Amino acid sequence: MTALQTFLAILPGIVFCLWMFWRDRHEREPFYLLLLCFFAGVASAYPAIILERFGQGLGVGSDGGLFDMFILAFVVVAFSEELVKLIAVMLCAYPWKPFNEPLDGIVYSLMVSMGFATIENILYSNAYGMETVILRAFTAVPAHAMFGIIMGYHLGWAKFKPGKRIQHILLGLGGAVLVHGAYDFFLFQQMFPQLSFLALVTLGITFIYTRRMIRDHDGRSPFREKENDVLPEENDPSPPMA
Repeated sequence: MTALQTFLAILPGIVFCLWMFWRDRHEREPFYLLLLCFFAGVASAYPAIILERFGQGLGVGSDGGLFDMFILAFVVVAFSEELVKLIAVMLCAYPWKPFNEPLDGIVYSLMVSMGFATIENILYSNAYGMETVILRAFTAVPAHAMFGIIMGYHLGWAKFKPGKRIQHILLGLGGAVLVHGAYDFFLFQQMFPQLSFLALVTLGITFIYTRRMIRDHDGRSPFREKENDVLPEENDPSPPMA
């Protein structure tokens, strides 16, 4: 693995982190906590690998039928990875004082997701080479960013809607698993190769929804220079995506 490959494997995740840091312009998060979440995402890849190997050890492999592919994509991979990322956010950011507006759920979740995607990119680069790294820069890394935004959107609601905390945490995990699993399923299944393009369709639709999620929480920031300086308690619309 060359230095250039390593650089290109790391670059996309860093770009998304910098973009999110810029996007969180009303009240930026402390740099140390952003770094903590990023490296927690890196560390979370290890238990995810253990869980995935355990699932595959039960006989769920990528050479089975559509049902096996469904279990592999949604349970063995998507659920395992999103669960460890959720735990990382809940431990490293959710309880602490800097998490003080709904948008912070997206910020911290994206940092964890980019840490995870970065170490995953390095591993894939080492195994499959430069072409895979370049392809993943435009597919898998943005996908992980969007999974993180979905989860973070609901964690932002959970933090500031105590009566619906468990509901939104589960919605965040479930929404991320749903989209992650669908994306992986269309890539994993080999019985109908023409369906692989639906992975990109999934990402395109998810992109539209995640933009709405960011705008929604950004508009609710108590740090915006507007007349209202409190979170709108009476206006809790149904989440754009669950």
